[in-house]
Amino acid sequence: DSVWVPTVFTKNRERLIEHDAVVAFFNAVLKQADKKRWLSKEHFSVDGTLIQAWAGHKSFVRKDGKDDDDGGDFRGKSRSNETHESSTDPDSRLFRKGKTASELRFMGHTLMENRNGLIVNATVTQADGHAERVAAKAMINDARQAHPEAAITLGADKGYDAAEFIAELQKMKVTPHVAQNKSNRRSAVPDEIAQTEGYGMSLQRRKRIEQGFGWAKTIGQIRQVMVRGLKRVDQMFVLNMAAYNLVRMRTLAQV
Repeated sequence: DSVWVPTVFTKNRERLIEHDAVVAFFNAVLKQADKKRWLSKEHFSVDGTLIQAWAGHKSFVRKDGKDDDDGGDFRGKSRSNETHESSTDPDSRLFRKGKTASELRFMGHTLMENRNGLIVNATVTQADGHAERVAAKAMINDARQAHPEAAITLGADKGYDAAEFIAELQKMKVTPHVAQNKSNRRSAVPDEIAQTEGYGMSLQRRKRIEQGFGWAKTIGQIRQVMVRGLKRVDQMFVLNMAAYNLVRMRTLAQV
């Protein structure tokens, strides 16, 4: 049979978004894992990763329509998300983290249960310096609502060691197993928590969350997404995390 024309695939993608089909698939995979008792309802880890947008630097133009008068050579020029946006993907943001170069990006976030390293929540936001903590609060709040009586802990790296974030976790009755950041500052994580045995175990287990990102960027399709718009990128990210869970569950079944 002849292959469908591209417009058919495009329409189907929009239908999947409209009916939350990918989210339903992701939840169905988690239900299978829960039946096998592979999911922890108490101990979680959170992290974020950068996703390169399907947009180039040349598409990053002024919002007011004026010409930068740089002949297309943007090197050495001051450009920001306040004054510029991508003409091909307006939802993407120019962002850099650490020693990486500034690129048009999104930010993907996952919540992992610590027992077997399965992803129990995934979402995509625009890339900025606060997105990781905002997404983390929303995801762990979902876990708290699902398990109101559980003694929940949340592991995370030093980037989450902020007073506002730690206070919000404690308000939700979630024990912050966040790596202490004491580089010329005082950590917001209480020392009495950092000295517990469970805290050390959480910091070891949380590193497993990187495996999901690594799989999705090398085998999956999120290193640079070939879709545009926040909703479509989010759909692709959640689908990749569901696939990672299936691969992980296959390994667990063989143990």
